[in-house]
Amino acid sequence: MKIAIASDDGLNLSQHFGRATYYIVYTIENDKVVSKEVREKVGHHSFIESPDAKSCHDHGQHGEHGMDTESQNKHKSMLSAAEDCEYIVAGHMGGGAFHSMMEKGIEPLLTNIKDPDEVIQAILEDRFQNEMDRLH
Repeated sequence: MKIAIASDDGLNLSQHFGRATYYIVYTIENDKVVSKEVREKVGHHSFIESPDAKSCHDHGQHGEHGMDTESQNKHKSMLSAAEDCEYIVAGHMGGGAFHSMMEKGIEPLLTNIKDPDEVIQAILEDRFQNEMDRLH
């Protein structure tokens, strides 16, 4: 199993999935971490040069955050470095990113735990609580 932690600095959990520039990816076998790597992640910062850069935060036809076609395409590119992961963990994320992950078969997890190693330990010990109130 692989779990990706969204991170701004490659060390700590990011408070916002879309703004994170890295994934810390843990590979787990037999309930033990066997490897840990940092991967670059596409984020909102990657789209700043685009003429419609603000669309990552635009609302779709029904007012849902990040559900328009352009935003969904951007979210899918944000997931490209973690497509081999079963879970992606962040402090907060928008509904569009959440929906894109679910479509790809990746389970989004939200938490206030800042230390990625603690997040992994909570998951392994089956005491992780997915804080869905952090979804916006």
